[in-house]
Amino acid sequence: MWPYPEVRTIADVTRYNARQFPDKPALVFENNSLSMAELDALTSRFANGLIAAGVKPGERVVFYGSNSDDFLIALLGAAKAAVAFVPLNWRLAEAELEVVIRDAAPSLAIVNQDLAPAWESVNKRLPKALGTQFVVPGDAVSNPFRQWLAGQSGEDPMLPCPLDDVAWILYTSGTTGTPKGVELLHSGITMMRLCEHYEPAYTWSQSDTFLFVAPNFHLLGIGLTIQAFFNGATIAVIRAFDPGLVLAEIEGKRPTILAVAPVMIQMLLAQPDYMDRDFSSIREVVYAGSAISLGLIKQALEVMPCRFMQFYGSTESGGAITLLRPEQHDLSDEHRLTSCGKPLPLVDILVMDPSGNELPDGERGEMWIRTPAIARGYRNKPEAWAEVYDKGWFKTGDIAYRDAEGFLYIVDRATDMIITGGENVYCSEVENCLSLHAAVQRVAVIGVPSERWGEEVKACVVLKAGFEECADELIAYARQHLAAYKCPKSVEFYGELPLGGTGKVLKRQLREPFWVSNSRSV
Repeated sequence: MWPYPEVRTIADVTRYNARQFPDKPALVFENNSLSMAELDALTSRFANGLIAAGVKPGERVVFYGSNSDDFLIALLGAAKAAVAFVPLNWRLAEAELEVVIRDAAPSLAIVNQDLAPAWESVNKRLPKALGTQFVVPGDAVSNPFRQWLAGQSGEDPMLPCPLDDVAWILYTSGTTGTPKGVELLHSGITMMRLCEHYEPAYTWSQSDTFLFVAPNFHLLGIGLTIQAFFNGATIAVIRAFDPGLVLAEIEGKRPTILAVAPVMIQMLLAQPDYMDRDFSSIREVVYAGSAISLGLIKQALEVMPCRFMQFYGSTESGGAITLLRPEQHDLSDEHRLTSCGKPLPLVDILVMDPSGNELPDGERGEMWIRTPAIARGYRNKPEAWAEVYDKGWFKTGDIAYRDAEGFLYIVDRATDMIITGGENVYCSEVENCLSLHAAVQRVAVIGVPSERWGEEVKACVVLKAGFEECADELIAYARQHLAAYKCPKSVEFYGELPLGGTGKVLKRQLREPFWVSNSRSV
């Protein structure tokens, strides 16, 4: 089925592109540009550097830093050394980062120089300090990472890389707040590309330029970047999302494809001069990662004269599960705009009741999926994987229904996850933190609407006797222990929380007053 027999693993992608169009730009980052042939040679140097450093096939290398051309050199080069690549969330607090590092147990770290203080603080607390190569993004001359690469052989090591080897480990918090490393295989990543290849809505080619702006530790960032690269497209890299910078890069680099979270669309359209900006180079915007309001998608469709495509997926699924295709973005059908679309080719979806029985159209239940791109599991957590994976079917935890035409609509989440600005926040993690504050008797965390972030975190608190309302103090306390995006933006105080028969907080009752006039899509 796969039309490119030369491309079996991620390592083969740079080899193939270097043979097909060696002089074509592969990566453009700030003032730097690399051709397909140059990128192929640098990824070989990276692989040989790992081998020289004693990193063995099947071991792990972590990258702790922002988007850059160096990041993609490392991601693609790790595959040539048959090493699993682990991009780290550079927004994590040190304590959170340490938990992930200990679980990943890497053999080497690639770290942005501006993150050196946090990295060195964590590294010295590990059982054995990791060897580290520092990166100064954008500085092709004095960048220590490039100097290290220059000392390595540019000849492809051509190590065998079985399809069932782990290619990437992406960390996502679980419902208990414990980070889980999703192990994605070379075969799954390739099969995800096959699903996209058979999908008529994907019309990407070597004539495209893809703007890599989503965070590099998210599948939205690296998954679609790899899809673009599989099709021979040029990748224009932006260090981190800044709406003014993105608008300037759109006009300067002239990308044809933009992949963003809805909050990024909102921030772009909130810029005072957005109506004067030239979006004419963009032919397609792909959006995913969080809920999008009907008002925002309508505004975007009116302002940006291009195709829009929504995808719904998860890290565990290896990429997109459903698409709301460009022709289905119809301003005259507002209800359809709240759908997450229909499955990609080779993907099966069931809507199931709690007993594992398939539900008919129109009835709400948990969405189960079967995809050839499914992850191998959670690193070091087989029990957690067994809870969500059963005989080829992955239980997404999302509550949805299918209409008579086959369109799927997600109406709620079976878990308490909040998606704020494209970031996943699990309520239990925030609740556990706030529960340690001396004033808190009971706390429930919910997601409430936010024009800027899609959703934002709200803490619903019952105080202990003798304590007065202290919202600012609780927010400051959370910021000491959690990444900023996980912290409550507001605190509501209650005499008591609504409880069910088993003593569980009825969060739906807490959320309803805030969501009653809002719709939720993906």
